[in-house]
Amino acid sequence: MNNITFAIIKPDAVKNRNTGKIYDRIISAGFEIKSAKLLRMTQSQAEGFYAVHKERPFFGELTEFMSSGPCMVLALQKENAVEEWRKTIGATNPEEAENGTIRKDFATNIQENAVHGSDSDENAKKEIGFFFSDSELIANN
Repeated sequence: MNNITFAIIKPDAVKNRNTGKIYDRIISAGFEIKSAKLLRMTQSQAEGFYAVHKERPFFGELTEFMSSGPCMVLALQKENAVEEWRKTIGATNPEEAENGTIRKDFATNIQENAVHGSDSDENAKKEIGFFFSDSELIANN
């Protein structure tokens, strides 16, 4: 599973019409899009997806934000996908992100930070499974 990762183009980036620009960054960075869908998470879906953060003080704000508008969920493939995607998106706090990263260029603040990226191969598999069935993932031929 080390060649696939999960990404979300978050509601702030969709609202600010940056979806296409972020798609271009994904493709330019050498990722193959194995599946993608535009959806609006319910509060319940957001709470389920971010359950790992349930005890954190930002949980309520995070789930409210993630269910506030449409987002794009994606399964991305590339060698060392998780690590490569994390490099492409930059630090969670856009003020600390390197120039040229997605968060540096498109994030509003630490919460509205344009994109999500899995932090491990294990979590990538879980997160992809949360939003996509096996039949929705494009297989290599």
